[in-house]
Amino acid sequence: MSAWQPLPDELPPEVQHFVEQLRLLKDRTGLSLVALGARTAYSKSSWQRYLNGTQPPPRQAVVALCRVAGEDPERFGVRWELAVRVWPRPAAGAAGQATDTAGAGSAVAGAEAEVYEDDPTLPWWDAPAEEPRTRPPGRLALYAALAVLALLALVGVALIGAVTLS
Repeated sequence: MSAWQPLPDELPPEVQHFVEQLRLLKDRTGLSLVALGARTAYSKSSWQRYLNGTQPPPRQAVVALCRVAGEDPERFGVRWELAVRVWPRPAAGAAGQATDTAGAGSAVAGAEAEVYEDDPTLPWWDAPAEEPRTRPPGRLALYAALAVLALLALVGVALIGAVTLS
C-alpha cells in the first residue's frame, strides 16, 4: 500500500472522502501511477493531481480506474458527482479567465462552471463505435442491372441458336 500525502485541510469532506476512496481503489489495483496511466490513458502526472486532491478527475478517468480495479463505475460516478459539486474552484485569474467587468459576470461564472466538466477525450476502447458506411445504392443497382442484361443476352443467344439449329 502506498504512503499518501495528507489531503489539504481546506478540501470539503465530500472531496476528501472521494479522494480517499480513489486512493483505496488505486491501491487495490497494485499498479504504480505509471502503470495506471498506461492502463487508463491518463498520465502519471494527471493521476498524481487527482489522487492528491489538487484537481478533480474527469468522470471517464474514474470509470477507467473502476474498470481496471474491477469495481462498479456507477457507484463511483455518484461519489464523483457529489465531490465535483463542492470541489474548490480555482481563482478566475489562475484559470486564465478574464476578470469580471460590467456585464461579464455571468460569462465568467458560466466559464467557471465548465472548468470541471468531463474530459471529452475518451480512450479508444471506450469510444462509441462508428456507424458503418454504406455505399450509395446507385452503384449496386447499376451492377444488378448489368447482370440482368448479361443474363438476358445469354438467354437471347441461346434462343437464337436453338431456332437456327432446328
